[in-house]
Amino acid sequence: MAYIEIPEKAARILQILHENGYEAYVVGGCVRDSILGRIPGDWDITTSASPEQVKALFPRTIDTGIQHGTVTVMDGKEGFEVTTYRIDGAYEDCRHPKEVVFTSSLTEDLKRRDFTINAMAYSRESGLVDEFGGLADLENRKIRCVGNPEERFGEDALRMMRAVRFAAQLGFELTQDVKDAIRKMADALDFVSAERIQAELVKLLVSPNPHWIRLAYECGITSVIMPQFDRIMVQRQNNSHHIYTTGVHTLVALQNIPADKVLRLTMLFHDMGKPDVVVTDENGKDHFRGHAAYSEKTAYKIMKDLKFDNDTIAAVCNLVRNHSWYPQLTGKDVRFCAHQMGPELFDSFLLVKRADIMAHHPDVVAQKLDYLKEVAHIWNDVKLHGDCLTLKDMALTGKDLIEDGMEPGPTIGNVLQKLLEEVLEFPERNQKEYLLEQSRRLREQITGG
Repeated sequence: MAYIEIPEKAARILQILHENGYEAYVVGGCVRDSILGRIPGDWDITTSASPEQVKALFPRTIDTGIQHGTVTVMDGKEGFEVTTYRIDGAYEDCRHPKEVVFTSSLTEDLKRRDFTINAMAYSRESGLVDEFGGLADLENRKIRCVGNPEERFGEDALRMMRAVRFAAQLGFELTQDVKDAIRKMADALDFVSAERIQAELVKLLVSPNPHWIRLAYECGITSVIMPQFDRIMVQRQNNSHHIYTTGVHTLVALQNIPADKVLRLTMLFHDMGKPDVVVTDENGKDHFRGHAAYSEKTAYKIMKDLKFDNDTIAAVCNLVRNHSWYPQLTGKDVRFCAHQMGPELFDSFLLVKRADIMAHHPDVVAQKLDYLKEVAHIWNDVKLHGDCLTLKDMALTGKDLIEDGMEPGPTIGNVLQKLLEEVLEFPERNQKEYLLEQSRRLREQITGG
């Protein structure tokens, strides 16, 4: 019999419900994660008490989803979702039940859940309630639906993405009937909001197995939510730098970068423009000149369609646009590169370069990594010395130029930009007096007097 250590606040809610004659259990992901030795993110509670009865027992509650039986019980600043046992009515939009009916049966409530590993409940009094073999599926590392997969996916099409995401997070395998149902029903994802698809995609990508997006491809999910990925999976790369298709190269690159949303999205998109620019020469060698710019356009469209926030879009597009940049091994070129993309992204750029290189042909990896090590060494020196990389780092400002007699206007911007170019090449010249003297010379050149 599994034993689960329930946190004090969640245990107190269960105790109050029990003392007042109601059944109550922690349920779902917190039970699954506890059995697996993982730290649950949330402790959800299911109970035979109605929402009104729950609200009567606790002094601070929030009606977070009361029409579906969910009340959030607040304990200090921490909230716990308490949901009444329910039976879902018909699903008319592949997302939400038209209505719910409250029930006194825990089994009926568990029966409506998506996967067996998420359909277990636990209380100290009753122990583990596992009506559908969730514990065995955890032990066998299987993702299996509760009941008929087509029925579960017909209720909520996003469950198809959740199946793949759980497989990637846990390193589990989809059962064959789950795979078959997804292949048959993937088109229903068109009915799911972009925000929900985005959330599942990100969870998959930042999982320990981001390359398992290939499973989404094999099950037909990406052809619906991101058909551009299907194109790169079959795009060959016949040249000395590669041994994989563009898609497999992308999967390997995903495995070689930290589990950060921006970094993983960058690796997912970094070569998506290659099918748009591929040229095969008379020797059968494939070339992809300009693919970074096309990849950026593709990344922008996909992220816009999936309702990503503007900051994420900007950072990912910047890194995708610049991922093919190989700065020369000079301080000047590294500083210029950092200036162009933004110094705050240059460390990420180095991680992207490394992940990209690790997915190249084994014969070129060592040499390219040696090069990248030198770039990183130069960059560390730049940071150590605090070299000027942007206008705000420069020892001279527009205010200084105005105080020196320069008229406000575009000339100030032109002069500052010229001075920055000089400082990027010669960082030791970032001295106010020197720059002020140079500004006077530049002003004469620009204005003719």
